[in-house]
Amino acid sequence: MKAILNKEIQKYINANLTTDLHSLLLKKSPFPEVSMQEIVQQIKGKKVAQKKFPYLLKEGIVFPPNLNLEQASSQATAEFKAQSLKGKSFIDMTSGFGIDAYFLSQNFEEVTLVEQNSDLLKIVKHNWTILDREANFINENLENFLKQNGQTYDSVYLDPARRDEHKNKKFLLEDLSPNLLEIQNQLLEISDRIIIKLSPLIDISYLISALKNVVEIHIIAVRNEVKELLVFVHSKKDKSQTTITCINLESEEEFFSFNYEEEKSAESEFSEPLRYLYIPNNAVLKSGGFNSISVKFNLKKIHPNSHFYTSDELVEDFPGRVLKVEIIDSKQIRKGEKFNIISKNYPLTPDEIKKKYKILDGGNDYLIFSQTQKNKIILKSV
Repeated sequence: MKAILNKEIQKYINANLTTDLHSLLLKKSPFPEVSMQEIVQQIKGKKVAQKKFPYLLKEGIVFPPNLNLEQASSQATAEFKAQSLKGKSFIDMTSGFGIDAYFLSQNFEEVTLVEQNSDLLKIVKHNWTILDREANFINENLENFLKQNGQTYDSVYLDPARRDEHKNKKFLLEDLSPNLLEIQNQLLEISDRIIIKLSPLIDISYLISALKNVVEIHIIAVRNEVKELLVFVHSKKDKSQTTITCINLESEEEFFSFNYEEEKSAESEFSEPLRYLYIPNNAVLKSGGFNSISVKFNLKKIHPNSHFYTSDELVEDFPGRVLKVEIIDSKQIRKGEKFNIISKNYPLTPDEIKKKYKILDGGNDYLIFSQTQKNKIILKSV
């Protein structure tokens, strides 16, 4: 790592940020102390940081291998997660590249990072020195650390590895590393507040049934792409209360929260499409709060499985897209017209619809293909 920080090597890295990386890899390194692969890795890291964590675009920062860059949280999600956390002591038990730890720990007096990859931890320790941040750095796997640890913490954070030794993705809690089902009691012994980052693909009902004391789940999207689930586990928890909060960062949409248990008894009313159509964002769709959102905003659904909502009067602050629409006949669709196509609970995919009606993708108008409780429909934005 020391060699890559050489001023001449850093100058070469910065001068080649826009160079084709494949062509660089075919060249011999101009520096005997580092390989071209090492140089290209630092260029990749800087390019990733430009979009994903720009706070690391500082002189002297070192970047890890690609897999660690991919698995690291973005600065946007880490900053959001840090907003409500504070206390005396914080520990990240699976710190990885340390993006989450850097932001989540900012309002704590004592910070501990545990990471089993010694090379990665050395990089994080170096970078935190550059960033003028202090922490206790412990090179150990989580299970061994828990056996040896005698301390308690105000907040415990962990992001279990979601790939096996063959780099295949895993989603069940017992398949993660560490196995959350095996260590959850130990975690609750060292802190009243556990925060766990999980894959957005995990099933929420399974999560709540398998983990103890889940008080809240945050579904975090960035520009309508769901990035992660954040699970809050408290040692003292009312079993009847689990709050699901849907967040779409870098948008103007309001957060949407509902009680998981109350969703089961909430009931939606149904209607044929009215003047306005409401399409929930992807965080809401992931949450499964389909009846709760209908009740909260006083909207009617057009079909149990479509997850489109409707009203005659415009409802403000809906977490998703709102379109003024009219029902049209397929004969009104002209060949060659441009539309954004949305197809839900309908036999044809958007590509099949474009081919059938000979229309083009794009423009400012929408065609929505779906069905109500009575029949299939086509809606056009107006």
